[in-house]
Amino acid sequence: MLNQQVNETVELVDRKLEEYLPQQDIMQADLINAMRYSLLSGGKRIRPLLLLEFCRICGGDVHAALPFACAIEMAHTYSLIHDDLPCMDDDDMRRGRPSNHKVFGEDTALLAGDALLTLAFETMLSEESVRLVGAERAVAAAGILAHAAGAYGMVGGQVVDLMSEGRVISLKTLQEMDENKTGALILAAAKMGCVLAGANESQLKAAENYAKAIGLAFQIVDDILDVTGDSETLGKPVGSDDENSKCTYVTLMGLDNAKIKALELTDAAVRALEGFESGTEVLSQLARELVSRDK
Repeated sequence: MLNQQVNETVELVDRKLEEYLPQQDIMQADLINAMRYSLLSGGKRIRPLLLLEFCRICGGDVHAALPFACAIEMAHTYSLIHDDLPCMDDDDMRRGRPSNHKVFGEDTALLAGDALLTLAFETMLSEESVRLVGAERAVAAAGILAHAAGAYGMVGGQVVDLMSEGRVISLKTLQEMDENKTGALILAAAKMGCVLAGANESQLKAAENYAKAIGLAFQIVDDILDVTGDSETLGKPVGSDDENSKCTYVTLMGLDNAKIKALELTDAAVRALEGFESGTEVLSQLARELVSRDK
């Protein structure tokens, strides 16, 4: 039943994403095709799912929050396109297919990422979105995403990541980097869902604790899979962290300790859900599945 609920939510997001993409029969068709290529390429849709689930358990209208769920997936996809570029991580594969820049060229891929991030804010601040949730909540949600995507969020985390290549960094620095590069958007999803539902401070704090825990656990598992996984299952190259001389949780803690830490964080995330009265089964299951995933 829970898996069916998750699948239905993902399908709902996918259909709405399709609606938001511009038409292809225009002068900018190459750009639109590049946007579609990455945005509609599947993926776990973790961030939209988090946003909608937290909105739901806080008593909000999931359908009214749907544009915001789509917006955060647009922002996430932009970050993946840019992350794969030669000037960043220089990865040739993403989700089992050639990276965006390998298909459309670096210039179009760069612009596709820019266009998706811009479309995210156009979507959240559209007349329809504001009508559905009210101007105050729409602006608050957009502000959360803006902060998470910027210099003190994803972009800032990526800068620290690039600066850290070939250097030995502390576990504290690694954690702070990942809280921004990976965790910021996961935290934003949870907070946006709460804000759109008009959650109280106690609910917002519980959501933050959950999101911070699974955000860090998610990155630790990514580091583990870069060592233990295989490219075919992951849909992207393995061993890239070692190739780029990056410090990871595996290199700093050892494989076994990294696995233990990921499990501890998952347990902490599930405990954080006790701050809600009921309806947290999907979020609890999601936390467990993220730590046991193979891709």
